[in-house]
Amino acid sequence: MTHADWSALTRAPGRSRSRSINAENPTGEPGRAAMTASALGPSRKGRPAIALEPGETATLAEIHGPGEIRHLWMTVPDKTEAGPWVLRDLVLRMWWDGEERPAVEVPLGDFFCNGFGQRALVTSVPIVVAPTGGLNCYFPMPFRRRARIELTSEHPGPVGGIYYQVDYTVDDELPTDTAHFHAHWRRSNASTALGEDHVILDGVTGSGHYVGTYIGLTALERYWWGEGEVKFYVDDDDAYPTQCSTGLEDYAGGAWAFQDALRNDPPPVPLTFSAPYCGYPFYSAEDTTRASPFATSTLQSHGMYRWHLPDPVIFHERLRITLQQIGAWDHGHFERSDDISSVAYWYQTPGGANELGSLPPRELRRPR
Repeated sequence: MTHADWSALTRAPGRSRSRSINAENPTGEPGRAAMTASALGPSRKGRPAIALEPGETATLAEIHGPGEIRHLWMTVPDKTEAGPWVLRDLVLRMWWDGEERPAVEVPLGDFFCNGFGQRALVTSVPIVVAPTGGLNCYFPMPFRRRARIELTSEHPGPVGGIYYQVDYTVDDELPTDTAHFHAHWRRSNASTALGEDHVILDGVTGSGHYVGTYIGLTALERYWWGEGEVKFYVDDDDAYPTQCSTGLEDYAGGAWAFQDALRNDPPPVPLTFSAPYCGYPFYSAEDTTRASPFATSTLQSHGMYRWHLPDPVIFHERLRITLQQIGAWDHGHFERSDDISSVAYWYQTPGGANELGSLPPRELRRPR
């Protein structure tokens, strides 16, 4: 699996044909885009967006293959009159080739590295979040027979202004060992005992490439929160993993606490950044959702990502990934229990028997 084969642009396209699905052409059929009329007349921006009522599901794409989704773009409001956290209340699901369980089941914002129900700019290779709220995904998503993408609203009120576009190809000549794209969300909301690790991914059986992680962490205790190591238990690993990071900020490409200097006085200033394969795009100590009368919060929230596209974690039988919850202060390291949510991204060949569990209900996904 390669992330992008730019050399293919210099060759004849073969049988592949480009298509695009959005509210102006919900089926992607050739010659049937922008058919709805508006006050400006026929075929003049008549249906650019959709809306969802509470509990409603929209099928964004239903595609017959073989083919490959090349780009997914969306934008939604981050809050409504019914409240904030739209990005956490909308759930994105994807199925490939008629599989019973979704390969992707993630809150919409978290999928695009925007956890906490708040927007953050992201400039990376597979995920880009542009001003103001343009959500882009460039992970290639091949399928042989069928692809389905759904968006479900668990928001307490109607959500309007949902814009989307799915750019894809059909009639592709896919290799016999083509793997499917997966993404899975988990949360440890101060629910772990001291010394117990947050589980990023577990229950994956089969072979494939692990390609990325998004971590959203709200610190529930004082002092530095990022000493925990990310551990990859590959295939026959039991008590000890094959691969391990040296700390959470190290795993996300940073060092010494994502700040302008390693000092105590004056207090260091957190510095966010966003790069092609790693980033720390979100820091907040304020309640910008205005869901309460208090403008500030004593809790600090941190969002970071790491893409393993140049260096995928390869597994042949099974994969388990955990994150330690370890802090540090002047007297050394200590065990913590924070509010951690994560998204795992990977490719897996068909035929595995994953046991990932279901997405928790909205009440258990509400950001702190």
